[in-house]
Amino acid sequence: MVAGCPRMAASALKRGLPASKQPQRACFHLAGHLLRAMRLEKNGAMPQIFKRSTNAISRLTIFGGIFVVAAVAWGWAAVVYSPFVTGERIPLDQPVPFSHAHHAGGIGIDCRYCHTTVEVSPFAGIPPTATCMNCHKQVWRDSEMLETVRASMRENQPMRWNRVNNLPDFVYFDHSIHVNKGVGCETCHGRVDLMPLTWKHADMHMQWCLECHRHPEQYLRPRDQVFTMGWNPPTDQDTLGRQLVAKYHIEPAFKLTNCSICHR
Repeated sequence: MVAGCPRMAASALKRGLPASKQPQRACFHLAGHLLRAMRLEKNGAMPQIFKRSTNAISRLTIFGGIFVVAAVAWGWAAVVYSPFVTGERIPLDQPVPFSHAHHAGGIGIDCRYCHTTVEVSPFAGIPPTATCMNCHKQVWRDSEMLETVRASMRENQPMRWNRVNNLPDFVYFDHSIHVNKGVGCETCHGRVDLMPLTWKHADMHMQWCLECHRHPEQYLRPRDQVFTMGWNPPTDQDTLGRQLVAKYHIEPAFKLTNCSICHR
């Protein structure tokens, strides 16, 4: 008699089988299970523990998890590179609604008239109130919109402009080296001559800067065209760019992408 038959017999008795057939059927039932298990073990297989649907559920869980992780990463990147975070194309409130479109585009004032140190200093410079009043002592001298400018002049107090392009403290940037190597204002700041209110043209993330440092020939222009808005190269940009790289003695990409160039 196979071990465990008494328990199987008791189970059969509860199911109402005739007493003469209870032990026999119970033992045959158990023996059948044992033979199947021995056959599977001999063939190198194990008896099935989980349902077949478990395979589909496990696949769905794995691929679903990958999809969720990818969706979270995509959502995070979308937020980080969105104007909400980078501030692109969002005009900032200023003490005076200064229009580059009017001053640079309409009247044609050169960038250097207001940003006097852009060619010789890391900082391009913010014009003092006296620069504004050179014109506005005579033009729109009684305009209510310019009262903040006149008050600044009377009280000898600078106007508090909100900075549009603000790099982190751990980033070193020098306007003068870029200007003198043929990088136009428009390349980084966009067509300010078309901006009624000034906004940030690019996100200025590190990868944006590195794109230019890896391929400077794609962004260079002659020095006398650095402050020209809407400038178009007279020849193929790559050809002109390679000539300017040699002419202005610009370092190769492996040096321009060295960490110490921007992080000092």
